[in-house]
Amino acid sequence: MQTATQHPDIEALLEKVTDPEIPVLSIMDMGVVRSIEKQEEGLLVKITPTYSGCPAMDTIAMEIKATLEQAGYPTTVKLILAPAWTTDWITPRGRARLEEYGIAAPLEANADKLALMDGVRIVPCTRCGSTNTKMISQFGSTACKALFQCEDCLEPFDYFKCLK
Repeated sequence: MQTATQHPDIEALLEKVTDPEIPVLSIMDMGVVRSIEKQEEGLLVKITPTYSGCPAMDTIAMEIKATLEQAGYPTTVKLILAPAWTTDWITPRGRARLEEYGIAAPLEANADKLALMDGVRIVPCTRCGSTNTKMISQFGSTACKALFQCEDCLEPFDYFKCLK
């Protein structure tokens, strides 16, 4: 990611902009911000949606613009589709925050397929840590999550699907 080196506080400001569907994650933790460029007319912030058609992107773009302009940085936000967003871009801090919030962080791609397609019990429960879990639905609270349930503590939880 490029940064506006003349304004080191810009990334810190963007840490305050959260994903509206997962409010414990900043857009920086999600890896949605692809670049921050200083131009003559102000900042250009390029963002990539977590998946095409993500309903949160308009809200995120408005929040970026409002946050940076309130701090005195005229800002344009541009949506870019390539390269496509991947769950690999979620930071380690973001993964930890997901787990603390009760959403299982994405597994690597092959493990994800085993868990979602073959029912292999490898998605850990966010409450007790058991992998004695089963998928209840391919879709959880949003399209990017699946709904699982722990068979030890009986708690349901979302699993953030791996996207590559």
